[in-house]
Amino acid sequence: MSWLVFALVFWLGAWGLNAWLANSTWSETRLVRIAIPVLFGVTLLVLWEGLVRAFGVSAVILPPPSAVAQTFVASTDILWEDFQQTVFKGALTGFAIGSTAAFLTAIAIDRSAFLTRGLLPIGNFVAALPIIGIAPILVSWFGFDWQSKAAVVVVMVFFPILVNTVQGFRETDAMQRDLMRTYAAGYLQMLIKLRLPAAMPFVFNGLKIATTLALIGAIVAEYFGSPTRGMGFRISTGVGSLSIDLVWAEIAVAALAGTTFYGIVTWIEKRVTFWHPSQRG
Repeated sequence: MSWLVFALVFWLGAWGLNAWLANSTWSETRLVRIAIPVLFGVTLLVLWEGLVRAFGVSAVILPPPSAVAQTFVASTDILWEDFQQTVFKGALTGFAIGSTAAFLTAIAIDRSAFLTRGLLPIGNFVAALPIIGIAPILVSWFGFDWQSKAAVVVVMVFFPILVNTVQGFRETDAMQRDLMRTYAAGYLQMLIKLRLPAAMPFVFNGLKIATTLALIGAIVAEYFGSPTRGMGFRISTGVGSLSIDLVWAEIAVAALAGTTFYGIVTWIEKRVTFWHPSQRG
């Protein structure tokens, strides 16, 4: 029970430290804003380790974080190969294609009332389709390599970005558009100088939603057929062979990749939409 006592004492101490930092005069500094969630995450890992070891939980059911860390270090070559296959080839390629296609389609919808009334309802219908229904079809169409995973990602990210971008184009009011027309501005000039900047918060909202959907789509698609590499393939085979520590190592890599991807998009958003009230201060 020494592990349990240690974990509980550590948790209480970290809780008190986090509460003190959150209420201190330094709570708004960048270092403290980073330290609070990091300390909270470390506390969860320590509590996880203590509970698993104190109650003798089998590693097949839930391995301790220390075992996952050992597997992570010992399997870096496998994890890196899976990372390249799933994230670089599947998720990022599909994200780039899907977001570009969604943006161009949003411009076409903005120019055409027919597309606005016809394509958006179809888009909402397709967006509601479950991935487990779409993925096997796309795998059979595009093969078992990364191309089919990228196709699944395209379908998943296309409509969230499309809907947000179309809504963003409608944010300018009639007075602003009339003012641009009095200056003899055409559609392209009005789009670049007025409507696109106003739509940027909505565009980035769609992109941030798509960052998580892209990684999820690429991993789940690998369950329905893939070469002998990839995060989804490794998780599926790891569960079947009871290599649960390797499964958790893959989950950790996926979590780090998703967090980093989301952070990069958020960082770009802060610099593009610095004028928006949500980014001030």
